[in-house]
Amino acid sequence: MAVPTASAESNLTIRTRKLAQSIGRPLFAVFLAMIAGSIVIMATSPGSLLDRFNQTIAAYQALFTGAFGNAQNFSFTLTTVTPLILASLSVAIAFRAGLFNIGAPGQLAVGAMTAGIIGFDASKWPGWILVPTMILGSMLVGAIWGGIVGLLKAWRGAHEVVTTIMLNWIAFYFTDFLITGPFNAPHQANQTDSLPPQATLPHISDFYNQTLGTFFPRIDQPTQYLVDVGLFFALLALVIYWFITARTTFGYEIRVIGQNPKAARYAGIPIKWNIFAVMAIAGAFAGLAGALRLMGQFPYQLIGTTFSLDPTGFDAIGVALLGQTTAIGVLFGALLFGGLRQGGTIMQLNANVPGDLVYIIQALVLFSIAAEFLPAIQRTWAKRYTFQRRTVPALASANATITGIADNGTTQHAQRGAESPEILNGDSDSEGASTMAHPSSEGSSSQIEED
Repeated sequence: MAVPTASAESNLTIRTRKLAQSIGRPLFAVFLAMIAGSIVIMATSPGSLLDRFNQTIAAYQALFTGAFGNAQNFSFTLTTVTPLILASLSVAIAFRAGLFNIGAPGQLAVGAMTAGIIGFDASKWPGWILVPTMILGSMLVGAIWGGIVGLLKAWRGAHEVVTTIMLNWIAFYFTDFLITGPFNAPHQANQTDSLPPQATLPHISDFYNQTLGTFFPRIDQPTQYLVDVGLFFALLALVIYWFITARTTFGYEIRVIGQNPKAARYAGIPIKWNIFAVMAIAGAFAGLAGALRLMGQFPYQLIGTTFSLDPTGFDAIGVALLGQTTAIGVLFGALLFGGLRQGGTIMQLNANVPGDLVYIIQALVLFSIAAEFLPAIQRTWAKRYTFQRRTVPALASANATITGIADNGTTQHAQRGAESPEILNGDSDSEGASTMAHPSSEGSSSQIEED
């Protein structure tokens, strides 16, 4: 019974170590970014050193309060987090396969445009049919848009960075054409009509009051909490992503492809098909992000040129890197980046610190992860600790050897003296004889000198 216990303890230790490693690197990157941001604030703030330090504390306090200080601010943060989670999953699953999906902004744009077109053309449908159709349509078109990248990568060898960037701008310009052209609202310059009411998603506060609020205390003033039920879709997508990557053969295959394509090819894994499939799934996640944001947030309409200015798709790259492409990591990374976006406005208003500090912190977080500061420090510390651990026993062993040799020599000398006292006495007699003979020799020499 002792062997299974030891095995269980070793497995628990390994899992704990992996968890610490997966959490430690993002936390260390955020810590370095915060320190660097503090230096920037102190360097650009007027007054004495104490005044600059207080300004830094006030800035970070306003940043945190604006993002998570109360329920209303937290709901504002979650409105940003919802599409960011889905776009980050789009980037993360591609990273698993060794692909760099920069096409999340374009996939998000075509997904939102598809949901809008379905909502406008099927405005007479009931909501229980229209909403699922809009969601599935956005995911399908997003999957097609991402699948084009996978197809070009797998069968033609086109680099996914180049193709995704090009497809992003194709999506931006094409959606702008549709918004300002066929679907342009009457007497409006560059926007569409709002979605019909049955095509929108309710806020969580309203949904709660209509369902659980009949049995439990209701939420007062529900309109001030803007987060919608699209957040539940994002959380469900996190679970699906975890299941795909951790509990399916497909997840194992894309992980092998990402780590060692030669080994995957030798093992008989269909590399081309998996590349196409993973990019299609990535596009579906991003397309869903665009649809949920359109359906869940006011003004429920598409506006020209907004997709090319939207930072969600590019923030998703940072979230996926920060979260180490894990489901729980993506969730916390999205909360951090969404909180920075939401709290940056409050920080600028209350602490008089430019909102550009948010972009500095985000950039420093990515820089810290890309530079791998924590792994480098860990490797240096491990080498130094190993050297010290090997050097100290070696020195102790050398000292013990020298001491043993000295003690052995003394012991042998004592034993030799105890076993042969006659020799010692003989030596003393000879030394005495030589001493007695020595003056005579000196006398003889003196006599020779006198002669």
